[in-house]
Amino acid sequence: MSDDESTDINETDESAAVGVKLGSTRTVLDIPDGRGGRERHSVLTCLATYEDAITGEEKVLFGEEAAVEYPDRVRFMLRSGLPEDDDSVADAERFFEAVVDAHDVPEDSAVVYAVPTIDNEAGVENLKSVIEGSSIGQVETRSYPESLCGAIPAYGDGLDAIDEVFISVNLGSTTMEACAYRRGEQLSPFSTGSVTGNEVDRRIVAAVEEETQGRVHIDRTTAREYKEQHGDVYDFEPFTDVVQQPGGGSHEFTVDRGVQEPIDRYIDEAVDVVANEFLPELANDHMKPYQLALGRPLAATGGMACIPGLTEEFEKRLSEELDRDVEVVSPDDPATAAADGAARIAQRLV
Repeated sequence: MSDDESTDINETDESAAVGVKLGSTRTVLDIPDGRGGRERHSVLTCLATYEDAITGEEKVLFGEEAAVEYPDRVRFMLRSGLPEDDDSVADAERFFEAVVDAHDVPEDSAVVYAVPTIDNEAGVENLKSVIEGSSIGQVETRSYPESLCGAIPAYGDGLDAIDEVFISVNLGSTTMEACAYRRGEQLSPFSTGSVTGNEVDRRIVAAVEEETQGRVHIDRTTAREYKEQHGDVYDFEPFTDVVQQPGGGSHEFTVDRGVQEPIDRYIDEAVDVVANEFLPELANDHMKPYQLALGRPLAATGGMACIPGLTEEFEKRLSEELDRDVEVVSPDDPATAAADGAARIAQRLV
């Protein structure tokens, strides 16, 4: 076989690698771009159904289009992080198939998908059935922990993290996960639903209402948009928005503390959980890996790590809480890092 033939085969195999993160807020696909490179697509994990005005046939919209056009009946089927019942499984199957079809994901592919560390065996099995039962992944389908997949891009361009000892903290919408990894092996996996991006959204709803003296009531979707578009730990600037009044007319208001205070509280709570719950448990169970891992940068991933300045402030407050210098690193795009890392594993598999 010539070198050219070998290169062609390797490129073909590698192009079939697909990374998937089916998340509670967003779903991310890392797929071949058809030109020898890769591309990443992120869509809201939601769908809405409607009736075709001419044929009467039921149609499906997904992602941002569904959320904008049908806010009254859009369904976020993974609000808890996993498909919980038959209805959410059915919605997730329709949604995922629509997404992979819209982006021409090859059926003849090796798929690696990220799974959250949640003590919910039934939900994990439901997620497995959604992805492994889809039209893609006919070559191979495997799952890996989300906190591992998300940490891989934080440590470089390859798969160096797989051969290291390190700590990963996933700052997600529905859970906060922390885990130490020793050459890919999970040590003391930890998760909590008390410190989450969704809780920040709920607090923004309440804080905006309080800040406007009860004149403005926003929904959680609007709160999430405020957080994502305006949240900034060090350089936040107050912004204005306009709502329609029930009796007619509009009301313009300014948001200041309504975004900053929930984010600030979130950082304190995240530091407390890592420093006083996860790390003591890790030290008790695996002292030597604990010492090795704290000597290396800690990886912070997930949607909350996208807020400018949050990783740096998390590093500062964690160092103060532990009374030692701790370095925290994040991938370039923490929200899509899990799909990126999953795709790199898939490339190695094929």
